[in-house]
Formats: sequence, C-alpha cells, structure tokens
Amino acid sequence: MDNSPSQVIRNVPRIEHLRVKNFRVLKDLELREIKPLSVFLGRNGSGKSTVFDVFAFLADCFSIGLRKAVDSRGRFRELRTRGSSEPIVIEIKYRENKNSSPITYHLAIDENEGFTGAFVKEEWLSWRRGRRYGQPFRFLNFSMGRGQVISGEDPDESAQRIDQTLSSPEILAVNALGQLASHPRVTALREFITGWYLSYLTAETSRNQPEAGPQEKLSVTGDNLANVIQYYRERHPEILNKILNTLSARIPHLEKVEADMMPDGRLLLQIKDAPFARPIQAKYVSDGTLKMLAYLTVLYDPNPPQLVGIEEPENHLYPHLLPELADECRIASANSQLMVSTHSPFFVNNVNPEEVFFLFRDKNGFAKAEKPLKLPGVKEMLESGANLGDLWMENYLSEVQK
Repeated sequence: MDNSPSQVIRNVPRIEHLRVKNFRVLKDLELREIKPLSVFLGRNGSGKSTVFDVFAFLADCFSIGLRKAVDSRGRFRELRTRGSSEPIVIEIKYRENKNSSPITYHLAIDENEGFTGAFVKEEWLSWRRGRRYGQPFRFLNFSMGRGQVISGEDPDESAQRIDQTLSSPEILAVNALGQLASHPRVTALREFITGWYLSYLTAETSRNQPEAGPQEKLSVTGDNLANVIQYYRERHPEILNKILNTLSARIPHLEKVEADMMPDGRLLLQIKDAPFARPIQAKYVSDGTLKMLAYLTVLYDPNPPQLVGIEEPENHLYPHLLPELADECRIASANSQLMVSTHSPFFVNNVNPEEVFFLFRDKNGFAKAEKPLKLPGVKEMLESGANLGDLWMENYLSEVQK
C-alpha cells in the first residue's frame, strides 16, 4: 500500500533567491539556489529562527498589516539590526511556475519622526519578459504610498503605467492592488504569500479540546488538530487512512485516532493503542505522537499550501523518526515548497547536501549562510562516505567556515 502523499507534481510558485538586510541579526544575508526542500542548519543563535521569521513577517504584513507585524516583534527599533540606520529590506526572486520568467519582489520598510510607526519606503515588482532576452523592468513601483503599476496578464515595458495612491504609507501596494482582477501578476504574488503555512507546532497546544466543527487547515500552533482530524474523517477519509497507516508504521501499536464531540460541544481527540480496548485522551498521549500526527496532517494536505515552514521538527520526536520525516518532507515538496530549520543530525543525514544552508555568525556577530558543499573539504568527505549530519555533529562545518 502506498502511504505517501500524492506524487502528482503541482506547478506551484517557487522561491529561488532571498536577500535580507537589517532584519535583526541578518545584516546582509543572501540565499541563492533555494530548492523545493530547503533545510537551515546551525547552532542555537546562528540565525535559523530569524530566517524563518523573515517569511513569517512577510506573511504577517499581508495578513494583519505592516504595523501589527512590526509591533508584534517588539516595534521597529527591535526589529532593525542594532547599530543600523538603514531600512529593513526583504527581496525574493520567484517563479509562478517552472515555465515562467522569474519575478523579483522588493520591500523596504523604515520609520522616521515624520510618520508614526513603520512605513513602506520602497516596494517594487520586476521581471523580464521572455526567458532569455530583454532587460528586467519594474511593472509595479511604489514609495511612501504613491506609485505606478502596469496592468494586464503579461505586463510589457512599453505599456501604459497607471498612477495609484494608497490610503496610507504603511499599506503594501501588492496587498492592496493584488485584490484587483486587472493586475493578475500582482494578484498571484498576493495569493502566494497569503497562502503560506509557517508552523510553530507544540504538543501542548495540540492537546486542546476545541469547539466541534471540521476545519480544513491546521493552525500555526496546532491547537485545532482535533478539528482537522474531524475534517479529514468527514471529507477525505482516504487521506486520514494514509495518515494513520503512516503514523502506525512510525509509532508501534498505534491503531486508531478519533475526534468525537463531547456533550458541551467541544471535540475530544482520542488515540487507541493495540491491544487495549479503549482509546485514551490526547492529553495523555506522548508529545512525539501528537507532533508527528500534526506534521502528517500538513504534509498530506489534499490542497497543500504553496509554501510550508517547519521549525525544529526534532523537538519531542524520537531521533529515529527524523529520517522518515525528512522523506515525508521531500515527497511533500513536489506539491509545496518546504522550509525546515533544524540542528538535528538525524534529519540532515537524510536530505541532499545541496538542499542545506549552513548558518553561522561572522566575527561581527551577524548571521551568514553557506552551502555546505562550498565549504573547504566537505565535498571530499561526503564523497568518501561521510554523512553531512555526522560532520555537523563532529564540528567539521564549524571548523571549515572559520
């Protein structure tokens, strides 16, 4: 029986390049050749979580607005790199599908005494029509709430630029104009970013007893896990069976997962182990079982997010489960772009070295990233049979980057 997610390759957007400036410890970080599955490896404090938060911050800017996204992170002065007076810059290069031309999205935010709170200092979208010829040009270009945009399915440099004024400098132009049918390329980016799923799962929140009612998507903390199980049971029983079969193969004796309504209208998540006759409540189930169940509900999603972020999946999981989870992530990356931060050698041993970014701090305390294969001696050691995760544990990566 095939217990893996669907093997049909979705033609989804893919981020290929990320540039970040003045975002906490990311003074000037550049990630090139980002893969469908990208793993961020490094010690505590190396910047892994900050890279992860760049994606979360950008998603928050679109979902709750720039001001709330900044304020939730301790205000602008705490978000901007210490000692810097330059704007925070986030720039991504992506393709809407594997056959499309690359598009660059550039966002620069700042603050000053003339405006209360953070504002969009510069925001633009550029592309080059055709895959090889012509110079890139900006088909959306805004600053301080004013700018121009070229409408249409296939923006051309010679086409008319339409002047637009937003109601506030703190509003993202892509978020506002992306709601209009006349700007399909802008709309596609807005839908891409607002559809990201960035996980901050904890076993404790997965034990919640939420109000009954099926819910299609798992929350970022996993506190609606019972609702998602109910949704799969009612709408996608075949997917739920695959999840349970996979979970049973990972967790010995696990037999059944149920989400039943209590008299007060809340859902009770229960898990049955063989050979016992009665299931037990989720609050008595191991942390690892709940986290693996939550991860599988995301990775087996019948309508998966276009980008999925998972931070430190090794927490509460038995180490021998991590290579198999890495396999699940790679399979899921056919349908979603996967970003995973980790310091687990067990997970890293089961991914391709070219999928890994090694993060470390330079002599000035700022985060840097490098592909392990570009570090001196690593390629030769891997070719001799070494595993990347083992090299990491033995401090070879830390040594060769000094």
